Amino acid sequence: MNRLASATSPYLLQHAENPVDWWPWSAEALAEAKRRDVPILLSVGYAACHWCHVMAHESFEDAETAAMMNEHFVNIKVDREERPDIDAVYMTATQAMTGQGGWPMTCFLTPDGEPFHCGTYYPPVPAHGMPSFKQLLSAVAEAWRDRRAELKDGAGKIVSHLAEQTGPLSEHPVDEQTVRSAVAKLRQETDPGNGGFGGAPKFPPSMVLEFLLRHYERTGAPEALSIVELAAEGMARGGIYDQLAGGFARYSVDAAWVVPHFEKMLYDNALLLRCYAHLARRTDSALARRVAAETADFLLRELRTPQGGFAASLDADTDGVEGLTYVWTPAQLTEVLGREDGLWAAELFRVTDDGTFERGASTLQLPQDPADPARWVRVREALLEARARRPQPGRDDKVVAAWNGLAITALAEAGVAFERPDWVEAAVDAARLLLDLHLVDGRLRRSSRDGTVGDAAGVLEDYACLAEALLALHQATGESLWLVEATMLLDVALDRFAVADTPGAYHDTADDAETLVHRPSDPTDNATPAGASALASALLTASALVGPDQASRYRSACEQAVRRAGALVAQVPRFAGNWLTVAEALLAGPVQVAVVGQDAAERSGLLVEAARGVHGGGVVLAGPPEADGVPLLADRPLVDGGPAAYVCRGYVCERPVTTPDDLARVLVGA
Repeated sequence: MNRLASATSPYLLQHAENPVDWWPWSAEALAEAKRRDVPILLSVGYAACHWCHVMAHESFEDAETAAMMNEHFVNIKVDREERPDIDAVYMTATQAMTGQGGWPMTCFLTPDGEPFHCGTYYPPVPAHGMPSFKQLLSAVAEAWRDRRAELKDGAGKIVSHLAEQTGPLSEHPVDEQTVRSAVAKLRQETDPGNGGFGGAPKFPPSMVLEFLLRHYERTGAPEALSIVELAAEGMARGGIYDQLAGGFARYSVDAAWVVPHFEKMLYDNALLLRCYAHLARRTDSALARRVAAETADFLLRELRTPQGGFAASLDADTDGVEGLTYVWTPAQLTEVLGREDGLWAAELFRVTDDGTFERGASTLQLPQDPADPARWVRVREALLEARARRPQPGRDDKVVAAWNGLAITALAEAGVAFERPDWVEAAVDAARLLLDLHLVDGRLRRSSRDGTVGDAAGVLEDYACLAEALLALHQATGESLWLVEATMLLDVALDRFAVADTPGAYHDTADDAETLVHRPSDPTDNATPAGASALASALLTASALVGPDQASRYRSACEQAVRRAGALVAQVPRFAGNWLTVAEALLAGPVQVAVVGQDAAERSGLLVEAARGVHGGGVVLAGPPEADGVPLLADRPLVDGGPAAYVCRGYVCERPVTTPDDLARVLVGA
């Protein structure tokens, strides 16, 4: 066992029995490199990563390779999900040096942590123009021995370059024209046959779809909705979606959503649940409603931890084979279902003799809904039962604050919209876990596992995504606790993460966080919202829920952040999806609906209509008049002794309405 044996990260624990003398990232590890006067070999990955497993089996479990690593380097293993700050710094360096990035990430650093050579996966033998990993180790060790001054000088220049290239963006307005231009660019970049954007590999564009749906809600622009519907159907019908158990894989290796990279991430499923739930609410799409419900059920069934949080991911591999749990041959379908149902299922799911995946196996697609629902239920249940008897992928059961925040928001919003109080209660349980365990002395920790919180400090996305989640719970439950805790997190974020003398710009790490060779600050929305865009979203939501004094501060901070990201929004809208959703909410007001009534039964009709009719980014909250600690309900009395709904947009309010039909008419105008 090496020094990783006591780690809380499942990824680090996967390497605890390697012959490599691994260190976790720590001041002690850097000090050891200085003491030995050797470089650091930094390996960054995550538990669900297929190629991380491959490199581990090929190299880190090999005694000869490990001996070379131990002799010439201090070897540090980092879970990118636990330390996104470290990952961000060295991924930026890797991309600057090689023009690309990915995991596993392999970086060679000076004892001060400055990178001088970076790459990703290296094979055990030379292949595809790449040196073997042992050749690389030998070359780096030799260069350190013979050309150390040159390497250190180059590393210093790289660090300087990173600082120059990653400073705050200049301000740029995000107005109606900017947003409409973004829609036009996205329309040009849409894959007209399969939906989504670009070719292979293809990732679920959750935040971009959320923006386009909000834009459609506000403007009625049909082109925005058509992009959303095309992508949503393509993903839901393809192999990237688990047609038997629900839930989405991380991405498709092809352009048509057929063959996924099989890892299932919490953040993808949270964001997609929210998107499909909003699409179902807006269009009454039966497919969107089904996929949203199945994805919520997947979260609760497969990713929920005993403590009430949500695990980070399911592995791509099962017993070292990618996709083993999920793919089928025609013979396997017949074996489980019998000849008649087996042939029917093969046609239904596009399982062919040649296969759509590897070794003659196929992923399951569902090009159209079955014409025989009863048969479909029987076949699906039989296949699920058979699949459950197969070896199952591993689960990374650490609880990541930001990703749990995304899941809480999605479950709370979908729970209200679909009238599923069990989803809301699951969101409440996760929020309680985060506040009870991850909040230490008023500051957030990034992750926990098995009820034990880790040492890594929360980054900006943790504060922002959890704050947004608590605001969603405040709306879903009407309880003041969630608003109090959310505003506390937002105040810490504003005070600790802001770039000095640059309004609207934010670092991803706090001002008292561990000092790295570069302080990361990435404004782009990628697989998850950028920390700064997530903060802007939470600030805007909070501004619609708090009292006037706080509201002004939060809205101003949101508007400054959006302006700071304006150039990004205008130039590359595909990588500014969450920024655009915030911009849409700003343009819409956002809409606020306060429903008052003496009890839940009395309020229910108005609340259901509000949940169905409010644009994305709007806020809906119901409770008794003048409820303690609920500013949105202040000064909003009953009307003629009965329930009423108060609708405002920005700083302009309508007259209260008392029936769902009247509320629907007002919301159409809002």
